[in-house]
Amino acid sequence: MTPEQQAAFIHAQAACAMIECAGMQAANKHAELSGQHPPYGHQDFLNIMKSCLVGHNEVLTFFQG
Repeated sequence: MTPEQQAAFIHAQAACAMIECAGMQAANKHAELSGQHPPYGHQDFLNIMKSCLVGHNEVLTFFQG
């Protein structure tokens, strides 16, 4: 991959992470309005960064590898 392609890949992965987080936020809000406990916690949101390769270390590893 060229550096431009790598940057485009990371950008696309970041968009995917934002979409997934938005869905999780909506599920949490729905649960809150229903009087239930939110299904997603802080760690769940942090795990998105790792699974989508958009955490600091994951991005650095991607560009070095």
